[in-house]
Amino acid sequence: MKVKEHLKQFWNFFWHSDSIWSWLLNIVVAFVLIKFVIYPLFGLMLGTGYPIVAVISESMEHGLSSQQLCGQQFISYKESFNNYWDVCGKWYENKNISSTQFQDFPFKNGFDKGDIILVLGKKPKNIEVGDVLIFQAGKPQPIIHRVIKKWEQNGVYYFQTKGDHNSDTISTFLGEHEINQQRILGTGVIRIPYLGWVKILFVQLVSPLGITITK
Repeated sequence: MKVKEHLKQFWNFFWHSDSIWSWLLNIVVAFVLIKFVIYPLFGLMLGTGYPIVAVISESMEHGLSSQQLCGQQFISYKESFNNYWDVCGKWYENKNISSTQFQDFPFKNGFDKGDIILVLGKKPKNIEVGDVLIFQAGKPQPIIHRVIKKWEQNGVYYFQTKGDHNSDTISTFLGEHEINQQRILGTGVIRIPYLGWVKILFVQLVSPLGITITK
């Protein structure tokens, strides 16, 4: 009987109390559920260990960042696919990717810092040029860029990627000139705008305390 009373008191405290301790407990429980229940279930359903990623850079944006787009400087710029292609299209055309092909790609208008991307596990042989690839590089966080080349060598698939906003493929610290299939975490399938800012702001908040956030 005492156990039942204690459970009832805890339930009232958890759901109905407005105290700071009740709010803190709700936050902890929500974090545990998301981290250890919802996130793994999503991963199981989508076939990847990274079912949800937050976009933490501007590398896939089709608008200006620091007055730049694809390595070119602008004072003003109106965001549209045609304007994007006028600025960045030559690079893709040199890789035999036309404007018509690009418009059939997933996320043809890119996506923004602060977005959430749902990730689907995909066999390397089924990944195509134009897909948005999530892969491991030399950083704690995975990278999310577009596939612009695919090839097979000795039974292993390799990919080259590029951020839509960037002027070129980055080989130095990302190694995206040659991404082998072991580095692949999945492909982006759904964009949820702005929700990723929750994670970004939290990381910025704890960074001055010397805390590193990794997945």
